[in-house]
Amino acid sequence: MFGTIGRLRPTNNLTVDEQVAILLYFLAHHQKNRTMKTNFMRSGKTISRYFNRVLNAVLKLQGHLLKAPSSIPEYSTDAKWKWFKNCIGALDGTHIEVKVSEDDKPRYRNRKGHTSTNVLGVCSQDMQFIYVLADWEGSAADGRVLRDALSRINGLPI
Repeated sequence: MFGTIGRLRPTNNLTVDEQVAILLYFLAHHQKNRTMKTNFMRSGKTISRYFNRVLNAVLKLQGHLLKAPSSIPEYSTDAKWKWFKNCIGALDGTHIEVKVSEDDKPRYRNRKGHTSTNVLGVCSQDMQFIYVLADWEGSAADGRVLRDALSRINGLPI
């Protein structure tokens, strides 16, 4: 998928898997370029170049990874669905631990004392993500994140 739609190609320096690993490692561990170049044994320029290439490929793939809600199938014959009539899915917030600069730590500190980002996710009845809003400070209340999702131009459809 990254090769065909995202147009990533292996190079003399890195395979497509290594290119994707650079982005995923950065997103998972929020490492600085200095640390990344040590971990991957590549120059800082190479790390930066492939991080941006893979990020652009992911943006091209967003239509394949995130789907807008479509018509809801009728589950009326199954007794367990009668309580969810007209329900289009479920939403929940979660905190993902992040590393931030010392200046940003107070804003990202959640109620448990950890630095995190508050993420809102919405799934359809068939357990597919139909909306994700990330990057809110860990100190933000879930209601505030939900209000933001509802107020955005391409926000959470209700």
